[in-house]
Amino acid sequence: MRLKGKVAIVTGAAQGIGAATALKFAREGAVVAACDLNAEAVKSVVGACRELGAEAAGLAVDMANRQAVRDMVAKVLQQFGRVDVLVNNAGITRDARLQKMTQEQFDDVIDVNLRGVFHATQAVVDCMIEQQAGVILNASSVVGIYGNYGQTNYAASKFGVIGFTKTWSRELGPKGIRVNAVAPGFIDTPILATVPDEVIEKMRGQVPLRRLGRPDEIANIYAFLASDEASYINGAVIEASGGMTL
Repeated sequence: MRLKGKVAIVTGAAQGIGAATALKFAREGAVVAACDLNAEAVKSVVGACRELGAEAAGLAVDMANRQAVRDMVAKVLQQFGRVDVLVNNAGITRDARLQKMTQEQFDDVIDVNLRGVFHATQAVVDCMIEQQAGVILNASSVVGIYGNYGQTNYAASKFGVIGFTKTWSRELGPKGIRVNAVAPGFIDTPILATVPDEVIEKMRGQVPLRRLGRPDEIANIYAFLASDEASYINGAVIEASGGMTL
């Protein structure tokens, strides 16, 4: 069990990559604090973690609400005494072309995908500095590296997350804290449920492996990066896209 005894906060844990990460961490022996705006779905994930033998707690939180995020971290510290890993996975999309994008669409995505990462990391960093150890893992995207049609807001947020990762790895590395990012490509998650079949097929066609990624494949990367096996990886952005950007 590569994460045995480590206390891990996973945001956006109700479904998709976040849920898969919570379950993977549970299998690897972590204490899991699963956080999401969807309280009912989080309960299900927590139950699944406990069935795997892990200690787990579910917390409802709006990542765009700075005080709510700080309260969430305080509850985790009160219950478990420490935070060893933070997985900043929570994210949303509000797609539109530049000319059509509203300020509300832009702000919603920035508030969750970028400010939410800032809020959560600021809330845990003092604890990690005191411990002289910790791992912060940020969810970027290939869209944050290469851009994507109709995703001005999302691309900006995910590019910003890479900036966070590079900066924090420099600031926090000397304090024993590693900071890395994962940039997934097309992953088969509930967010694709409304995408037409012909578009999904086009997406598959852009990937040399000719398939979408699975949430558990991204969760495996997070588990490795959170573990001591990745002890010399800091400031990295690991692309997991099946080669779609080649």
